[in-house]
Amino acid sequence: MTIEEAVKQATIVAMKARDGERTTTLRMVSAAIKNKAIEKRAKSAEPVTEAEAQQVLAGMIKQRRDSVEQFTKGGRPELAAKEAVEIGVIEEFLPKAVGEDELRALVVAAVDEVAAAGGAKPGQREMGAVMKAVQARLAAGGLRAEGRVVSEAVKAALA
Repeated sequence: MTIEEAVKQATIVAMKARDGERTTTLRMVSAAIKNKAIEKRAKSAEPVTEAEAQQVLAGMIKQRRDSVEQFTKGGRPELAAKEAVEIGVIEEFLPKAVGEDELRALVVAAVDEVAAAGGAKPGQREMGAVMKAVQARLAAGGLRAEGRVVSEAVKAALA
């Protein structure tokens, strides 16, 4: 079942359960995926891939995390809580997030891979190559991690 189909099914269940917040969030997710499809249709006739749908959802989560931070700073905890609930609903449709230990292991493996290719232990200059290797390993494993978190882990490993 694709992400789009799973969201549609969850929307129907939420509507039948009369869960207003969840229904609204799922409709936003569905609309974002449809917008991506419309945007893509202008370029090619292919439907939205799973990777593109995951990117859309990851972008939505990032926006909401930024909103939570802003609402918390602005003294609006009720709005921050609403955004946090939306994050939880959206995350249900993404692959599981990588834990810190798992991420560290992936980063070490990527650093070793880049070191083997280059002949020497990579430094800060090779951060882009290491990041690319880590992202490839995450994608191959069907895992996800925020770019900021991966970047911090790579910087720590290269230091």
